[in-house]
Amino acid sequence: MDALCRLYLITPPRLDDLAGFGLALAAALDAGDVAAVQIRLKDAGDDVVAAAVDALAPVAHARGAAVILNDRPDLAARLGCDGVHVGQSDVPLAQARKIVGPDRMIGVTCHDSRHLAMEAAEGGADYVAFGAFFPTATKDAPIRAEAEVLAIWQETMEIPCVAIGGITPQNCRPLVAAGADFLAVSAGVWAHADGPAAAVAAFNAEIARGLAERA
Repeated sequence: MDALCRLYLITPPRLDDLAGFGLALAAALDAGDVAAVQIRLKDAGDDVVAAAVDALAPVAHARGAAVILNDRPDLAARLGCDGVHVGQSDVPLAQARKIVGPDRMIGVTCHDSRHLAMEAAEGGADYVAFGAFFPTATKDAPIRAEAEVLAIWQETMEIPCVAIGGITPQNCRPLVAAGADFLAVSAGVWAHADGPAAAVAAFNAEIARGLAERA
């Protein structure tokens, strides 16, 4: 099987104009390959999260992208999301699995720790996320990861690894070459100077170059 790396989009932390963001998301997804969209509204109430899922999930699903909800396995199950992403201080993996059932994806934040990632893999996670690899203003990320963790993971483990944290079209290629299966990106797409569609196209071009280096 050929090695692949795909984009994994994360929403901005606030979505004050859901209709407008839905249009931006559609344009981004139409511009190139995107595997998944994570709805990440950390401080929003359940009704706000539900409205976001209702508005954005059809846009993503129509374009073949999975919908992942951040932090809330209960809402992910109730709202029909394809999966949930949990951090080290969120609902434990085993509990999240009981809530969402066997068929939904669960991803786990593992910072720069292969030990945490191996525990997650052994516990049934569908993917692990390493980072932050670069400075990021999107979330508080005091731990910095190095590309080596992706290379080691790719050589030794089967479940996919996601690279996250400050990733842009300009700096992503070494992470792809090292072995990232997915690049999780927020501001690198939504705050791109030429717009989200241009960002997705640029990311896909750099991913192709990084995969060529990996080969």
